[in-house]
Amino acid sequence: MNIVLKVLKTDITASLKVCEKGLRYDLTVPFARFVVQHQSEIAFPFKRYQVQPVWRADRPQKGRYREFYQCDVDAIGSRSLMYEAELVQIVESVFNKLGINVVLKINNRKILFGIAEAIGHADKMIDITVAIDKLDKIGMENVEAELRERGIEQDAIEKLKPILLLEGTTTAKLATLKEVLATSETGLKGVAEMEELMGLIDTYGTELEVELDLSLARGLNYYTGAIFEVKAKDYQIGSICGGGRYDDLTGIFGLPDTSGVGISFGADRIYDVMLGLGLFPEEAQMTTKVLFINFGGEERACAMGLLKALRAEGVSSDIYPEAAKMKKQMEYANKRAIPYVVIVGENERTEGVATVKNMVVGEQVKVPFAELASYLK
Repeated sequence: MNIVLKVLKTDITASLKVCEKGLRYDLTVPFARFVVQHQSEIAFPFKRYQVQPVWRADRPQKGRYREFYQCDVDAIGSRSLMYEAELVQIVESVFNKLGINVVLKINNRKILFGIAEAIGHADKMIDITVAIDKLDKIGMENVEAELRERGIEQDAIEKLKPILLLEGTTTAKLATLKEVLATSETGLKGVAEMEELMGLIDTYGTELEVELDLSLARGLNYYTGAIFEVKAKDYQIGSICGGGRYDDLTGIFGLPDTSGVGISFGADRIYDVMLGLGLFPEEAQMTTKVLFINFGGEERACAMGLLKALRAEGVSSDIYPEAAKMKKQMEYANKRAIPYVVIVGENERTEGVATVKNMVVGEQVKVPFAELASYLK
């Protein structure tokens, strides 16, 4: 017993140590490393897309996973805000095709620094952004409480609240920010970048709802400029897409001052939204189009020949593995959402025709063996 306890204690102690290695957290940092490693082979500006799984040490719950897929789009090697505007076009195109009604929230980390500076806490920008980024989730009262816990006094919080709760058009919000951030050089630069970006978005033209959200901070501190977050308007879940501008991420790998911007689509959350809103077409659930009923004997041999011919023509087909009762085989087709069942019994085999039953509408027709592939295609 003592030996067992000693082993358990050793295992627990080992598990509490900070590990020097971990699973891939996101795709942006590895991308920065790749750029540095292959800088002599890359023509800048350099664009890329990447789809891979990433991992988080989260408690699994709705919309939050320990393993999930990200679909990233990045451009690196230029500070031009044209690339931010192109990302907006990509967001609009993707979600239009998927049929998801979304809002794109946008902010700028320089504006956030300017706000922290304006309320007298430039040194606590990270604490402020971590708290205000939860405004949508926990409400202003709880955000205030967290700010106080992080050492922000009430006078500063009172200065911050009206900024976070600004309403009106983007133009009106930016005009107010110019006054509020008049003493912050960095904040005014963020406002200027936002004005330029909104102008580029207007020039491109978009029907996407774009909202300047001053509480948007994004959790990753390598962002230095524009930041984005996309939310579904008709389904309750966290952000389904997000990203931003990073000016010196490659610097940690030895290539300073190489600016990039990117956005990441959360494939699993997007799937959850589409499933919840019933946006998947019925055929997306269908993996097999045709099921042959298995009668055994010569009928099975005949069906197997027809099955091979259908597969050669690209028709996704299968045959029930056993000569079970017809009812059981039909129930299997229904559970698998297979739209067509092909029956080749003794009569069909003799006549050279197959009985094809449409499982969706319940109708059935006789089709000559030679025409079966063209009929089902």
